[in-house]
Amino acid sequence: MTPKRNTLLITAGILLTLLLVGVTVLLISEKKTNYELIQGFQLEKEDLENQYTDFAKQYDELKLTVSNDSLSVLLEQEQLKTQRLLEELRTVKSSNATEIRRLKNELASLRKVMIGYINQIDSLNRLTAYQKEVIADVTQKYNTASRQISNLSEEKKNLTKTVTLAAQLDATNISIQPTNKRGKIAKKVKDVVKFKISFSIVKNITAETGERTLYVRINKPDNDVLTKNPSHTFAYENRNLAYSIKKYIEYNGEEQLVTVFWDVEEYLYAGTYRTDIFADGILIGSQSFTLE
Repeated sequence: MTPKRNTLLITAGILLTLLLVGVTVLLISEKKTNYELIQGFQLEKEDLENQYTDFAKQYDELKLTVSNDSLSVLLEQEQLKTQRLLEELRTVKSSNATEIRRLKNELASLRKVMIGYINQIDSLNRLTAYQKEVIADVTQKYNTASRQISNLSEEKKNLTKTVTLAAQLDATNISIQPTNKRGKIAKKVKDVVKFKISFSIVKNITAETGERTLYVRINKPDNDVLTKNPSHTFAYENRNLAYSIKKYIEYNGEEQLVTVFWDVEEYLYAGTYRTDIFADGILIGSQSFTLE
């Protein structure tokens, strides 16, 4: 073999070796690059999965702040969409850059929608807070007005009661004289044949004038009432009471002396008796006396 040919072979071998080394280096570099890309895609996919998961949780939190049914339904739909896209992402290979990019764009769209819902919820919450303030203010004013009306009603009731009390008749200077058959004051109960009952209706310019009916009750010591007829009754505090004497007077607002008599036709015994005088369904005077 000639020296020239040997030189050519050696040169070709060197070139081939260099080419192999270059190709090997290129392949190693490309493999490294691909590995780094795959690792990057994997990290990006994991980050995207985390973002989708956080989004799904955020919808749970948003739904807790919403009382509007229609808005709750829309949030539920968006949450289901987020969960569906998350499942799609989990099935995509890390090397599928096209799908990852699409899902990343979907996430951006979801973020815009969520921001819109957050703004809407915030507006609704502010409106609700304002409405609560208005309702609280109206309620306070209503309660204040109710208290004022109640106070006025109570004042009116008290005033009416005061006027009624001021306008009612009043019996004073009540005197009960038991007399015997000679018209003298009886000292023993067995001698009593008549009771002379006298009293004054005091002056009252606020009282209604005109004919008035007075009822006199004579109560024995056992609280039994002297009466000529069981049907002789009058109304008092939603019940009927028996009376002993009924007396009509013409009242003109001035002080007026009234005298009535009771003929004793029943058995009397010693003890403390009481005389009650009524007018217009009101007890206007009482006086006790003792018979021995």
